[in-house]
Amino acid sequence: MPLVSMNEFLPKAKANKFAVGQFNMNNLEFAQAIVEAAMEEKSPFIFGVSEGALKYMGMEFTVALAEAAAKQSGLPIALHLDHGSSFEVAMKCIRGGFSSVMFDGSHYSFEENIRLTKEVVKAARAMGVSVEGELGTIGGVEDDISVDEANASLANPDEAIRFYEETGVDCVAIAVGTAHGMYKGEPNIRYDIIEKVAKAIPVPVVLHGGSGVPDESIRKAIAAGVGKINVNTENQVACTDTIRQVLNKDANVYDPRKYLGPAKKAMVEVVRSKIRLFGSSDQA
Repeated sequence: MPLVSMNEFLPKAKANKFAVGQFNMNNLEFAQAIVEAAMEEKSPFIFGVSEGALKYMGMEFTVALAEAAAKQSGLPIALHLDHGSSFEVAMKCIRGGFSSVMFDGSHYSFEENIRLTKEVVKAARAMGVSVEGELGTIGGVEDDISVDEANASLANPDEAIRFYEETGVDCVAIAVGTAHGMYKGEPNIRYDIIEKVAKAIPVPVVLHGGSGVPDESIRKAIAAGVGKINVNTENQVACTDTIRQVLNKDANVYDPRKYLGPAKKAMVEVVRSKIRLFGSSDQA
């Protein structure tokens, strides 16, 4: 099966009150772990690729990994640019073979965010590529971008509704109290904002910073209208912790397969548990 846009499964997620996971792909083992878990669960999913990961892996390797996963699994898989910083980066990814892009204009003024997002949507739609937009500022650390919690700002629900109406994006990421990275305490998620926006627009709300959020909070967010949830840090932690354990146990290990294999298994467990939590099992 070829890579698909998020519109192959997000409308169903919205209608049937489940969420599709975006799991970030950082190398071969991440890609293999994500697709293995999704195949077991018969779930659609989204490969998220940040600009940093794209620079690390290269466009051709990134697209080839995603296409191989789609071909092998037969699942509906979207290859999605995560937090695209400009029109140029989004277009580069579309030309390179991505089936979905995010334009993150949240650091611009509201009006400028709308203007720039509309440009991306117009170009992407002509290519059959889905677009995610963002409103509000999500705190935490992702790639090399760090936003202090004090500078994170919640999305205004009325602005989020207008943002969708003017841009026509396929899903809207709104800042509702989650953050990138792992939490020191429990996040204070504004379900009222999610619900107000989700009820007023026909596309799903996206929850960024899904790693480490308590299961019950995730269930409440999905019930309120979240249809896409991003997970990256939990996979990174599972991968790195497992590698540390293997190498600390035996200083003579030097074959990368001996520590990357167990790391991959640990990530399969993370992804499988998230797919079940999000309710996307058997939805492919």
